[in-house]
Amino acid sequence: MTEQEIQGLPKIELHCHLDGSLSKEFIEGRLGRQIEWKELQAAEDCESLAEYLEKFTLPLECLHNAVGLQKAGYDFLRSLAKENVIYTEVRFAPGSCVCEGFSTEQVIESLLLGLEQGKKDFGIEYNVIACAMRHHSEEENIKMLKAARLFLGEGLCGADLAGSEAMYPMSQFKSLFTQVKRLGLPFTIHAGETGNAVNIADAVSVGAGRIGHGIAMRGQEAVKKLCKDKRIGIELCPISNLQTKAVAKKEDYPIREFLESGLFVTINTDNRTVSGTSLAREIAFIQQEYGIQDEEIRAMMENAAEVSFAGEEMKEKLKKKLW
Repeated sequence: MTEQEIQGLPKIELHCHLDGSLSKEFIEGRLGRQIEWKELQAAEDCESLAEYLEKFTLPLECLHNAVGLQKAGYDFLRSLAKENVIYTEVRFAPGSCVCEGFSTEQVIESLLLGLEQGKKDFGIEYNVIACAMRHHSEEENIKMLKAARLFLGEGLCGADLAGSEAMYPMSQFKSLFTQVKRLGLPFTIHAGETGNAVNIADAVSVGAGRIGHGIAMRGQEAVKKLCKDKRIGIELCPISNLQTKAVAKKEDYPIREFLESGLFVTINTDNRTVSGTSLAREIAFIQQEYGIQDEEIRAMMENAAEVSFAGEEMKEKLKKKLW
């Protein structure tokens, strides 16, 4: 596709973090000072996920009150509207925004108000995914997720587990997500981003409907078969994955392998600002670097509609919009 065709293509994004995708203008406005891009974006020679995650400090400072969250939700959808995103599942960690006098429920309500205004102004359908954090205690995470459960079907569609996978493997969170499953919250889990395929299998074993990144499945036939058989969505974020060294070099990136294995691959940005990317840029990148064909791009958008946590009526609506 040409650049113009890619820009106009109806798009669905399932793996995008609010705090990593806020505009420079929004952050400067909230902090009341000018920001250099190097404070917000990962360097081209970024060496690890840990280094990448350092870029979230300033955006998080903007999300500790109702006004900040409302404006953040609106700013986020305004950015997506520029490239014809028709549906997104935006993820954020309510527990990282809670402070004295500002509860989890108020945090989520505030973000939803901003997103709803963005939906009205830009015509983008959305849902929110609440992220449990690996460095938080099980008690903190389950308390947050029980609060998030109150909004299920009212702008929130599911849960996630984010943070340092290398320091906190999935085996430590099986109990938490067994409880999450009992709550009736669909969930996706960041797994296999840092080289451990066991984390992917463990995530699937407790009921994850999708896997964030999943790069460690490369060459792992049993894990790939597990995900294919269970129709698990695979949320690939190519540019971010290369920046965080989920793969050592471009030629090792497994998108072609995953597509040929019949996995339910989706294409995503992860963090638009931190990675300096967009869905249009991701699509152009994988077409240029990996020979991904136009029909495969469209198939990945259909995959995204299918494995999304939207209701069946919304899924059908999205599929019709894709064509």
